[in-house]
Amino acid sequence: MPNQTSVTEFLLLGVTDIQQIWPFLFVVFLTMYIVNVAGNGAILLIVITDSKLHSPMYFFLGNLSYLDICFSTVTLPKMLENFLSTHKAISFSGCITQLHFFHFLGSTEAMLLALMAFDRYVAICKPLHYTVIMNHQLCIQMAVSAWTIAFFHALLHAVMTSHLSFCGSNHIHHFFCDVKPLLKLACGNSELNEWLLNIVTGIIAMGSFFLTLLSYFYIITHLFCKTQSCKMLHKALSTCASHFMVVILFFAPVVITYVRPASGSSMDEDRIIAIMYSVVTPVLNPLIYTLRNKQVKAALHRMIQRRH
Repeated sequence: MPNQTSVTEFLLLGVTDIQQIWPFLFVVFLTMYIVNVAGNGAILLIVITDSKLHSPMYFFLGNLSYLDICFSTVTLPKMLENFLSTHKAISFSGCITQLHFFHFLGSTEAMLLALMAFDRYVAICKPLHYTVIMNHQLCIQMAVSAWTIAFFHALLHAVMTSHLSFCGSNHIHHFFCDVKPLLKLACGNSELNEWLLNIVTGIIAMGSFFLTLLSYFYIITHLFCKTQSCKMLHKALSTCASHFMVVILFFAPVVITYVRPASGSSMDEDRIIAIMYSVVTPVLNPLIYTLRNKQVKAALHRMIQRRH
């Protein structure tokens, strides 16, 4: 099916129309991007170089850190450029590419968080079989499966969106190219695209969220039924606390954005929510994991000592 669009580029209207605060927002988001890259880069480096962190839990954490760097890089550099520019254009192909990588990395993060919850379930509920179940080969297979499924899920959205007809306004009321804002600009029939967004994306987001909650339900049930010592209970729960905080920070805005009906949302709300899971959460992830994880802090300390 040939592309019927007469639009060759889109204009990203950004976070806000108030030009006076653009310089301030540029500094804020640039700082957040630097903290994101530095924090997640440090975690990725110590997970790779420190042999004491070569375990399934930190293998998935390394994947998450790498993913968070890429996730913010898909949207933030273009947003920062638009704060300093009066011409906020993005080419049609560039827009579809950005849409693809945004959904690719976002879907991967949802599934990766579910895998991390499963890893904690096996570690706490089946400790004697942990090394057998969560072997190196299985961890790689699960990670590759998450990245692959997410890639083709995003490719589906990218291909379907690229074949829509855009013959009217090219103003996107968002700071990056996403499916929902583009569907509002399409002048042809976009019911199939909306169905795919609600059903397919909903299955991946809600499926991952449900599996994550299910893992924690079994963990909590196991701990309260099997653990007699309050100290051991506190220690086990504290190992899951960091991951659960990340889960809530990521899934809450995602569910609000993609699972609720398009008619029940506004572009302003969608932009604020998108900032939460595409900018704020990747910045907070390394802070949450380093501040609450003694092994990561110890590994970071060892790395600094080696540097000096």
